Amino acid sequence: MTFAYWVIVFLIFLPLIWVGIAKANAPGYDNSRPREWLAHLHGAAQRANWAQQNAYEAFPPFAVAVVIAHQTGAPQLTIDIIAGLFLVVRIAHGILYILDKAMLRSLVWLVGFGSTIALFLI
Repeated sequence: MTFAYWVIVFLIFLPLIWVGIAKANAPGYDNSRPREWLAHLHGAAQRANWAQQNAYEAFPPFAVAVVIAHQTGAPQLTIDIIAGLFLVVRIAHGILYILDKAMLRSLVWLVGFGSTIALFLI
């Protein structure tokens, strides 16, 4: 399995890290009504939940782009470098989301989005 495919595997779990942070930073988690509880969070816990949601949204296009890049014969090293960049910026995105650094968060989101587009173009 290539490095880029391993990045996909890791990214499956990234939203779980962010929601774990949300749950750890707010009291009263109710597993019988998790979505209702998450919808009423505030501060860093709320932003961690939003990071979780954004991680789920960013995952499908990236995963598809990696598979298409492999299938079309793009250079493996290039695919791996772009996938590694995407991984780094998605981790940074979640951290910046939780820390409420909106401008930096948006910039790293843009780099991640550009990485996905780059995979389609190579």
